[in-house]
Amino acid sequence: MHYNSSMFKPLERVIVKHPNEAFINQAHLADQWKVFNYIQEPDFEEAVREYKGFIEIVEKHVAKIDYLPASDKVGLDSIYAHDPVKFTPAGAIILKSGKKLRQPEAAVYKDFLQEKEIPIIGELTGDAVCDGGDIVWLDDKTLVVGRGYRTNEEAIRQLKEITAPYVDDFIIVQLVHDQGVAECLHLMSFISMVDKDLAVVYSPLMPVFFRQLLIERGIQLIEVSKEEYDNLGCNVLALAPRVCVLVEGNDKTKQQLLDAGATVYEYKGREISFLGTGGPTCLTSPVIRN
Repeated sequence: MHYNSSMFKPLERVIVKHPNEAFINQAHLADQWKVFNYIQEPDFEEAVREYKGFIEIVEKHVAKIDYLPASDKVGLDSIYAHDPVKFTPAGAIILKSGKKLRQPEAAVYKDFLQEKEIPIIGELTGDAVCDGGDIVWLDDKTLVVGRGYRTNEEAIRQLKEITAPYVDDFIIVQLVHDQGVAECLHLMSFISMVDKDLAVVYSPLMPVFFRQLLIERGIQLIEVSKEEYDNLGCNVLALAPRVCVLVEGNDKTKQQLLDAGATVYEYKGREISFLGTGGPTCLTSPVIRN
């Protein structure tokens, strides 16, 4: 079985978490949204409706969708199933979030993977912290890791060791302070691969060497405006090469994708994405892409 080492190959199996299990109910949201630094309190019923629309799009292309269970050990952010693990060709690496509130998610995820008999090839230990949103496969053999507030040097050292058998090029990208420690800037905040030669990017946050490297590799860059970046326009989930999902309201980005020959699905994502700053890539953990 070959697990996932791509951001854009046809998605065959994915792990997600429904708002019923992550947000629980309106009272829970009222109690917790400030703790988790959401923009405002999400509307639970609307979140469930939005999620239904999102999953209907995913179901068009993905044969197997696994749902993480509810757990009293984890909070609202567990809806963003991408962050606690990262897949490699041989199986999953269990991470440890740079956001303290999210660290318990790793153990719950680990139990879930074991129950589903999905292999785990490594786990971060000691002082290492890393979010899945800081790890991007540019191609099958190139792994890019963002060094920022959510991912530290020790995690990068361990990841390099764990992924060594599968990776030819291990690239470290230094992230900027941006909105600061409390806000979340991931590597995936400013790049989404939607095909081997097409990426959606927000260049103002990109180190020059990294942007040049993408161009040198023949990757066409779709530039997201500041306004659409703030609406998660740079967070694009590829269901297959040039078949992608975008939060509603990013018309310029959508048009550029269409011009590049992409199929674009949109979902209403105010409650489940915008308020918690987690777009479609954050809502999904791709297990198998082939």
